[in-house]
Amino acid sequence: MVNGNTDHDSGRVGVSRRRFLEATGATGAAVGLAGCGGGGGGGPIQVTMDGELSSISDTIIQSLYDAGLDESIDVEILSGDFDSGARRSEFTSALDAGRASPDIFMMDSGWTIPFIARDQLVNLSEELSSDTVSYVQDSYLDSAVSTASDPETGDLYGLPLFPDYPVMHYRKDLVEDAGYDPDGENWATEPMSWREFAEMAADVWEQNGGPDGGEFDYGFTTQADSYVGLACCTFNETMTSFGGAYFGDHENLFGPIGDRQVTVEEESVYEAIRMMRSFMEGPDAEHAHPDFPQISTTDLLSFTEEPSREPFTGGNAIFMRNWPYAIPINLDSDAFDAADYDVMPLPYGVEAGEGNYEGTGGPAAALGGWNLTINPNTQRLDDCVQVLEAFANEDVMVNNFAEGGYIPPDPSVTESVDPEEVGALGDFIDTLAVSGENTVPRPVTVAWPDQNSQVTSEVSAAYQAEKSPEEAMADLAESLESIESDLAE
Repeated sequence: MVNGNTDHDSGRVGVSRRRFLEATGATGAAVGLAGCGGGGGGGPIQVTMDGELSSISDTIIQSLYDAGLDESIDVEILSGDFDSGARRSEFTSALDAGRASPDIFMMDSGWTIPFIARDQLVNLSEELSSDTVSYVQDSYLDSAVSTASDPETGDLYGLPLFPDYPVMHYRKDLVEDAGYDPDGENWATEPMSWREFAEMAADVWEQNGGPDGGEFDYGFTTQADSYVGLACCTFNETMTSFGGAYFGDHENLFGPIGDRQVTVEEESVYEAIRMMRSFMEGPDAEHAHPDFPQISTTDLLSFTEEPSREPFTGGNAIFMRNWPYAIPINLDSDAFDAADYDVMPLPYGVEAGEGNYEGTGGPAAALGGWNLTINPNTQRLDDCVQVLEAFANEDVMVNNFAEGGYIPPDPSVTESVDPEEVGALGDFIDTLAVSGENTVPRPVTVAWPDQNSQVTSEVSAAYQAEKSPEEAMADLAESLESIESDLAE
């Protein structure tokens, strides 16, 4: 077979790559691949990933060969920019210029869809074997698959590599010393309400000196800085847990732009903002919620991921909302022993099913993670497809989990893996499974980059009491509607 291109010219026998893969017996869960295109011609398949993945590239590549990837296909994993926005700009430049390299992009789940909308990625539903497409669509985490699919056709344009979702990290020793029983009350798998959490956190903090000169500066840390993570993640998940939404039912998360209602001017959204105001300045502060105690300080307004993690890992905070990447770091902390540390799912504002819209209410964990996509300008499409086929393999997922702490995109793999095989995250699989079941994607469309900045600005203004929740959300609604209207024309 000869190297093909995006018009499906798969060579002399006149069959598509998808039919070829089906004929050779490739499957999503356990691929058995024969070489197609001769592998090495033209150099290695270049895959741009992040630095941490590139640091374990040898084990990743070997796992692909063990999964059946033809060893004549040379794979090279390149280190992409640490900053997601910078990496998106690099990919945009490469695609706009029609460059053939890198062959495979590792794209943030938060901005894959705009590339799909611009028709700048290979349609994997037309290239992967039907078994692999079915495996991904039937068994992978639904919310992750939705970030890699065309919202209009449902076709798959990205293969979820790993999802990411936050948990509540906490000092188990301090909680138990304060009289609570995390194990007996099944904190690992049974989420509590934000009210229960806040009252408990305030009590534990108070028993350790509280906000007035105690041993710990923070009862709780999270990410509340005015940055991209506020709109996509921390505010999105908290609002959702209270029953609120940006655009009503979650079926509207990915459009259609201009035909969906903007729903931020509602009590459930205001409640989420008021709660955060109380967490930072107490229930008597302006625009704060009277039923929630203070469990932190206004330092949260300058915290992104690492600034919120460092006080916890350093022994200066009791609870922390953050991503699983922090688990192995916390376990290595010099400030407390590993036995003194645990995680639990994020709390909820209202019970599941009691939210205003489909998909809201109950514990909500913002969906992060990354997808593998193919550059339509690659000269090695056959080989790229086979590389992705190999990634859709349970043993490869377990390897990535064990070597780098990357959560499998197939939840059943996470649930069934031997905890002893996957290192630091092995003791927390049950909690990760619960968080994975309750993920909420950001509303990614071509409008989201502009809308994200508006959400960030207005929520930040409300958190700082520069505006009341009602004023901030009224201004936000006007901005979101204007952007929707402009792009729909």
